[in-house]
Amino acid sequence: VQLQASGGGLVQAGGSLRLSCAASGRTVNNYGMGWFRQAPGKERQFVAAINWNGISTLYVDSVKGRFTISRDNAKNMVFLQMNSLKPEDTAVYYCATDKLFRTTRIVRGESEYHIWGQGTQVTVSS
Repeated sequence: VQLQASGGGLVQAGGSLRLSCAASGRTVNNYGMGWFRQAPGKERQFVAAINWNGISTLYVDSVKGRFTISRDNAKNMVFLQMNSLKPEDTAVYYCATDKLFRTTRIVRGESEYHIWGQGTQVTVSS
């Protein structure tokens, strides 16, 4: 399976963007999905995750109430709606697939994800 992240861009503080992650090659419908980000000079950071059936979600504290992760299993896609963007949200955003099949878990550790997309740049100006 390959993951393609898109939807990034340049936006002013307070604005919104919607990131998409499209899977090809095979379905990711049976796997949890996560979004991570990496700002310049910093380590990659967990942002949000959703379990395989979309019932459970998890967010890093800094984006709670502003970002929403969702998925459309019919389209084999995952989304990250980002509202009230701040300059500190500037980063390359990556989507990734949980290693485990149809698990109830929802995790934030990078080591629990094994397929990664190429990233999409989000830049928030002040």
